[in-house]
Amino acid sequence: MAVRGTKDLFGKELKLHQHIVATARKVLEAAGALELITPVFEETQVFEKGVGASTDIVRKEMFTFQDRGGRSLTLRPEGTAAMVRAYLEHGMKVWPQPVRLWMAGPMFRAERPQKGRYRQFHQVNYEALGSESPILDAEAIVLLYECLKELGLRRLKVKLSSVGDPEDRARYNAYLRELLAPHREALSEDSKERLSLNPMRILDSKSERDQALLEALGVKPMLDFLGEEARAHLKRVERHLERLSVPYELDPALVRGLDYYVRTAFEVHHEEIGAQSALGGGGRYDGLSELLGGPRVPGVGFAFGVERVALALEAEGFAPQEERGPDLYLVPLTEEAVEEAFYVAEALRPRLRVEYALSPRKPGRGVEEALRRNAAFAGFLGEDELRAGELTLKRLATGEQVRLAIPEVAGFLLSTLG
Repeated sequence: MAVRGTKDLFGKELKLHQHIVATARKVLEAAGALELITPVFEETQVFEKGVGASTDIVRKEMFTFQDRGGRSLTLRPEGTAAMVRAYLEHGMKVWPQPVRLWMAGPMFRAERPQKGRYRQFHQVNYEALGSESPILDAEAIVLLYECLKELGLRRLKVKLSSVGDPEDRARYNAYLRELLAPHREALSEDSKERLSLNPMRILDSKSERDQALLEALGVKPMLDFLGEEARAHLKRVERHLERLSVPYELDPALVRGLDYYVRTAFEVHHEEIGAQSALGGGGRYDGLSELLGGPRVPGVGFAFGVERVALALEAEGFAPQEERGPDLYLVPLTEEAVEEAFYVAEALRPRLRVEYALSPRKPGRGVEEALRRNAAFAGFLGEDELRAGELTLKRLATGEQVRLAIPEVAGFLLSTLG
């Protein structure tokens, strides 16, 4: 059995995943994004420093282990910190800025498995590094929206907010501590710990008890605490989205879960996949590179979950194209023809997709097997064909048959199949 929270991918589900990533590649590379593949594990401090000690990811969800040299390593729980580490390590700061990067691959979190959420899951990440311009914030939102629209999703909702500058967050956290401290015992155990570490995270609590308390206290939103610069930045992002006709709503309650965010925060939701309806999201993280020991490099980006997007596509009735079968399925009719079928298959590959039976078949059974494999042609090799160096081809869609010399088969199939 596969480990709980993991799954094997094959067939239509794998094709759907590949389709989602290929669509993202098309959209993101058209915007100048360079593909980057980081290792699936990093030194633990990359995530402890980059993601934040107060986050659930670092406190509860990371798969951390010691290697044989005693170093602490962690399976990649998210992509941004790893991609910024790569940007710094490979001297991308001297490249023309901004540098746009994208990545697709597995992430690992020890979450409670549920529909659309796994302990090994897959994400597409996009990061634009090297500029504070709100144009890049708007571009990131547009690119996430366009990736999902290009897949055919229609019931999308863009939510936009701001978590302000560090000093704005400090004021807001002080306000939350003062407001919630008298009610500490009413909070969930997780939120009691967050109250001292990072009270903003309480707003993102999944506890119904916490949410009821927040509502009863009438907690003010982060947007009420924005400084002038952060507020002006948000207004410019809004103006760009409106100019590009991207539908969005300002959501004062939106809080991104990672500590490195500043200013812009956004998510894209799809209401057909249940209560946890976010497909992806992101925001600005201008101080992240400094947390990782580098110079200050402003950045903005997003990630979306491939499994979550697959659920949304299924909810809208999307089905991947039927798996393409072989161009030719070779059916040996005698023992002597089995080896010849193998030789013919190798001669026709890789220009054509060719499979063959490993033991003699009667013609009727051979046709059944070719149909089950969704083959375009069945090719019969019997005593007569072996003596003449020929192959009898049957087009399965029409039943038409033709007998050709084996050297002529490739040209006939390539011209017939287009």
